[in-house]
Amino acid sequence: MPMIARPSHDKTSKLITFLYFVDLPRAMAFYEDVLGLSLAIDQGWSKIYTVTPNGYLGLVDEAHGSHRAHPVKPVQVCLRVDDVDAWCAYLQNRGVAIVKGPKDVPALGIRVIVFDDPEGYQVEIQSVIG
Repeated sequence: MPMIARPSHDKTSKLITFLYFVDLPRAMAFYEDVLGLSLAIDQGWSKIYTVTPNGYLGLVDEAHGSHRAHPVKPVQVCLRVDDVDAWCAYLQNRGVAIVKGPKDVPALGIRVIVFDDPEGYQVEIQSVIG
């Protein structure tokens, strides 16, 4: 069989990462009200939020999605921002427990904070140091 060339990503318009939740409304409230993400696509049991112009986060009701929520969350959502310390102060003011940081990670050239969303997905917010 002849080798077929891989299609180009020049026309790829979005990157969507999907997370699966037991309590979708609770997750929606956190990502909308606390993190300030805007709902871009409402598919009923799947809600897709704009994170960057072409980067999206999808929240899925486990009862309808391809996967089920699991107590072990081997996924970390990472947001690169200008001011980690401002985000840390804001999140603490909103009652979000910071798990790690703020701290510098010189080996990676970043400053980070880490916290969990309502169902245990880890969220890291980072900015470039130096």
